[in-house]
Amino acid sequence: MSQVTLSASTGRTQGSRASRRLRREGTIPAVVYGVGVDPVAVAVDAKEFRGAVSGDQGLNTVITLDADGREYVVMAREIQRHPVRGTVAHIDFQVVDPDQPVVAEVPLHLIGDAVEVRHADWEVDQQLFQLQVRSRPALIPTFVNVDISDLKVGSSIRVGDVVLPDGVSAAGDLGAPVVSTRAGRAARTGGAAS
Repeated sequence: MSQVTLSASTGRTQGSRASRRLRREGTIPAVVYGVGVDPVAVAVDAKEFRGAVSGDQGLNTVITLDADGREYVVMAREIQRHPVRGTVAHIDFQVVDPDQPVVAEVPLHLIGDAVEVRHADWEVDQQLFQLQVRSRPALIPTFVNVDISDLKVGSSIRVGDVVLPDGVSAAGDLGAPVVSTRAGRAARTGGAAS
C-alpha cells in the first residue's frame, strides 16, 4: 500500500477571495470530510500534494493528513481544476478506515493479441478505460490488466468477466462492456478493392 504523510493547516478563511490568495501563495484550499467527522476546512502545499499523489497509486494513495497536530487517514476523492491553467483549485479529502472497503477508480490496460479478430479484419474497441472497484485501501490495485487474447469476432468482455486480485471486486455494472469488437474497414467493404 502506498501511504504518505501530508501537512495541512486548519483555520483557513473561507470564500473566493481567501481561496485565490491561498492559491497565489502556492497552497490549495481543501476540505476533510467523512463518516463521524465534522467537515474541516484546511489548506495543503500544492507542491507537497503533487508529490503525494505522483506515485503509482495516484489519487488512490492513502494519505495521513496532519492537520495542525490532528491526523486523518484520507484519500483525495474529488479534485477541482482551474478551467484554463489546469492547476488544482480545490481538493476534497475523504476520511477512510484502512479496514473497511472503499470504492476507487483504477485504469484498465489491455494485454495480449486478439489474433482471431485481427485476422478477420475486425477491430478491438475498448469501451472502458477506468474500472470502479471496491476493496480495502491497501488492496486497491495500481491498474487492472484485461487479457484480450481469446476475444472472438462479434464478442465482448464485460466488467463481470474481468479477473480481479483477491479482495477486490467490481463496484459498477457487471454487464457493462469493457472491450467489444467491430468490423474493420476492409471487413465492412468486403475486402480490398482490386
